[in-house]
Amino acid sequence: MTETAVTNTIRKLRFEHDEMTQQDLAERVGVTRQTINAIELGKYSPSLEVAFRIAAVFQVPLERVFGYGDDNAVRIPGRKP
Repeated sequence: MTETAVTNTIRKLRFEHDEMTQQDLAERVGVTRQTINAIELGKYSPSLEVAFRIAAVFQVPLERVFGYGDDNAVRIPGRKP
């Protein structure tokens, strides 16, 4: 898998919420722990529905969980910054 152009703050948010485990988050969102891990590592972009579910678990706006654009640390291969 390659890295996506989408960044996220899931790991930070999990630790801000009583050190929630990936498994705890996965169960609340309705996906596998492996899916949460892949999203956190930037190896997988979640569906819009899953993204909204993750934001809902943390009770924050979607933009607080996910980012995309020029401010990203991850660049799209072949695209000029």
